[in-house]
Amino acid sequence: MVVGELDGARTPRLEALHALLREFDEDAVLSGNVFGYLWGKAGYGAILKASALTNDTIADFIAAPERQLLIRRLVQEILAVAAAEGVDPLGFDGFDPIAFLRRDDAAIAACMQRMETFNRGSAKPRSGIWRDLAIRKRQTDVAAQLAPVRAAARRHGLATPIADALVRLIGEIERGERAIGPEAADALARVAAQH
Repeated sequence: MVVGELDGARTPRLEALHALLREFDEDAVLSGNVFGYLWGKAGYGAILKASALTNDTIADFIAAPERQLLIRRLVQEILAVAAAEGVDPLGFDGFDPIAFLRRDDAAIAACMQRMETFNRGSAKPRSGIWRDLAIRKRQTDVAAQLAPVRAAARRHGLATPIADALVRLIGEIERGERAIGPEAADALARVAAQH
């Protein structure tokens, strides 16, 4: 749990809210960079959304050699929008957005290993998006979650072909036009390979 004022200010109301949240979660964070956490979550969340195209666990999806380029390019696409917005994204759960922004292969590999390890230890092996698609058979919030990212990209004249394809593919699964499986992730990987 992270809370912060939109302008980064530390206000009495924010401090009171943080104190209240700590009653329930002692690790709740008061941040002057709440947008950094939001954009970090957008980058990390893109991986979780893409993993829902398959029946793989999140950890297996991250570890799969055939998914490495897709993950890198998808995250870099999302974080390019954060950079255009002037936001310094922050990481969590092993995710290091700076490694992706710098395109630092060694740091990205280390980040992927940390994310895999974190997710192997999680009580939730698959994303909520996967559960919505595979178990609940209902519409996800993928399009809604990526809408602000895609809108910000358009404001800055940036293309988001991978995120756009991810929204399209998830929509096809929601409508029963496509099955969950490696073929869906392969379709997204083909788009990533072109960008």
